[in-house]
Amino acid sequence: MGDDRRLVAVVALAQGMAAAHTPRESWRAAALGACRALSGGFAALSVWERDLGRLRVLVNVGDRAADEDEFPDGEAYPVHQFPEITEFLHERWVAGGEPNAWVETAQGPAAGRPGYCHQRVAALRRRGRGSCVVAPIVLHGRAWGELYVARSVGTPVFDRADADFATVLAAVVAAGLAQTERLEEARRLAFTDALTGLANRRAVDVRLEEAVERHRVEGVVVSLVVCDLNGLKRVNDTLGHAVGDRLLERFGSVLSLCGAMLPGALAARLGGDEFCLLAVGPLADEVVKVADDLCRRAGELELGEGVACGVASTEDPIGPVSSARRLFRLADAAQYRAKAVRAARPVVAGREGPDDPVVRLADEPSRERTAERRRFRGRR
Repeated sequence: MGDDRRLVAVVALAQGMAAAHTPRESWRAAALGACRALSGGFAALSVWERDLGRLRVLVNVGDRAADEDEFPDGEAYPVHQFPEITEFLHERWVAGGEPNAWVETAQGPAAGRPGYCHQRVAALRRRGRGSCVVAPIVLHGRAWGELYVARSVGTPVFDRADADFATVLAAVVAAGLAQTERLEEARRLAFTDALTGLANRRAVDVRLEEAVERHRVEGVVVSLVVCDLNGLKRVNDTLGHAVGDRLLERFGSVLSLCGAMLPGALAARLGGDEFCLLAVGPLADEVVKVADDLCRRAGELELGEGVACGVASTEDPIGPVSSARRLFRLADAAQYRAKAVRAARPVVAGREGPDDPVVRLADEPSRERTAERRRFRGRR
């Protein structure tokens, strides 16, 4: 491959990774880009899991064998099967060497520094491949994993120039992975409450919109639990905001624990002393049971005065739910009613008969609803 074609291939690889929206898309773009750049038939990207002492395959692309899934769940290899990795990490690199790529063939080492290749040679033969090039990936100054590209039997064997080019590609992949990490961290921060580590209001809005659309199209049950932590202002005023923050963190942990009882539930802090659980799929009674447990656990916290909890579920008689806003209004109205009557258990929208006060409150015009909320609060 000429220099111009290789430059084009490097640019294509970088652009492919830059366009990825998720880590999986980034891994796939890296493997595909390297496979095309090196005129390979197969490529894989693997990460070195130090704590488990293994090389875990993240993605396989190209002409995959029967035992090679695109995104494998459990394809991993003990590092002791590949001693060249340990040698590279603990001897060559520490001594000032570079993370250079090397070539293996079905007959043994072909280019680059000879290594302990018996496992790779066996794999090449087993899968009908004639040669491979292996390039270590270094990220943040540490060995992260490896890029592996193979050619089938009967095609030209990789040479020294291919190994050198693979080293360049691995550096481009490392830069793309670093960018993906930064984007993932930015997304995490954008949808996470900094104090409690729970999801934030933005995350709830996005997930709730998606959930209500699924309810509209598929009929899936969507339930929302909205809670208001009682007594936070008193704690802040008498014991200080640091103690108040501790109360918020502790309740956040309780909410997370209870949310784990509902598969896939999202636990979030909406802001201030308001929290919520969003459950998609579980039946309404299951959600109410968890909300009841949440109220009990909140009442046992050393600080605070329990929690006011409201529940709204599309499975209950609350009328059609065609928007996320309506379900949120219903759960919010149930929470305000729980606050007003000092309920020790959750108030559930739609379970007080045809003229359910919570449904009526949620569906009234905003000015009347605000006045009604004040009347509820006035009974405290």
